[in-house]
Amino acid sequence: MKTRSIADSIKKDLTRKIVLVSGPRQSGKTTLARMLKDRFDYLNFDLAEHRLLLKEKSWDRKKDLIIFDELHKMDDWKSWLKGVYDVEAPPPQMIITCSARLDTIRKVGDSLAGRYFLYRLHPFDIKEACSFLTPDESLDRLLRVGGYPEPFLENDDRFYKRWKKTHLDIILRQDLIDLESVRDIKSIETLIELLRHRVGSLISYASLARDLNRDAKTIKRWLLLLENLFVIFPVYPWNKNIARAILKMPKYYFFDTGQVIGDPGVKLENVVAGAILKELNRLEDEEGAETTLHYIRNKEGKEIDFAIKINNNLSHLIEVKNSDDTLSKQFKTFDVFGNINKIQLVKTIKREKTFPGGEEIRKAADYLANFQIES
Repeated sequence: MKTRSIADSIKKDLTRKIVLVSGPRQSGKTTLARMLKDRFDYLNFDLAEHRLLLKEKSWDRKKDLIIFDELHKMDDWKSWLKGVYDVEAPPPQMIITCSARLDTIRKVGDSLAGRYFLYRLHPFDIKEACSFLTPDESLDRLLRVGGYPEPFLENDDRFYKRWKKTHLDIILRQDLIDLESVRDIKSIETLIELLRHRVGSLISYASLARDLNRDAKTIKRWLLLLENLFVIFPVYPWNKNIARAILKMPKYYFFDTGQVIGDPGVKLENVVAGAILKELNRLEDEEGAETTLHYIRNKEGKEIDFAIKINNNLSHLIEVKNSDDTLSKQFKTFDVFGNINKIQLVKTIKREKTFPGGEEIRKAADYLANFQIES
């Protein structure tokens, strides 16, 4: 396994806090945790023999690091963890990994308040993969086999197709059931298949409800479950009133970029969405910034693919094209936002360009290989 980009930050924080690492199943969380220290003890709540050790609190305290995997499945796990952290002196260096979103604990009065730092581990993106591949090679792999470490490093289309099916089966038939009592797995599979064909399009809950013969409330609940399990992520329209934005139709993208069904431009759009979200999560987790990712659409249907907001200010407008190196007219449509970064990312171009109004046309692979935002 290649060294992951958040490893150094996690090592520093382990000496100060509990570290929580959430992210998609098989994105490399456990492997990352095992790479942080030479001497560690590992306990996985999914294993019966490990559950007994957790109940007894009988792990090896002479090790430099304790790794708790899938601990969120334990009843009242946060109070249990608080007790371990507060009672033992000095507190052990602990890292907790799980394949469901842990950031929701920020939203409630919580016993872990002030005792943890949260990180989100994403699959490989171009920037991370460029430590061992060229930008063009990295983009090609992301489009074909996605960014999950095992199929990405294997780089074999047939292997990826087999891996993809098993990966989704585990999420739906194990993780989903652990998270919530859901019986209609087949309909959720159909929902995922519908979303694979609609990446980058406005998603109507009512339309999906009709397609699946369910009510819109059920569809919203299923979509949230898939978000919590890192299968998909939403991008909401820009609106100064965030509550209004969330009420409007979102777009959905996949953490596994190889899942996307559509033309090359749509697949590239999903790669870009994933790279932006990963960078925004890094800003939040490492620097404490407040970030959101949006699209912009006016009443006439004119649209910008992505708008990035950092600490309540729009910083970037980004358009994605597969091969069109003619500057998008949408930048002029939305020039009301003033002096912000206006980037058109194109997969295949002869030359990069800049314009008097500050707009830029950049080769997508090269731009994403160095993509970094200052908070």
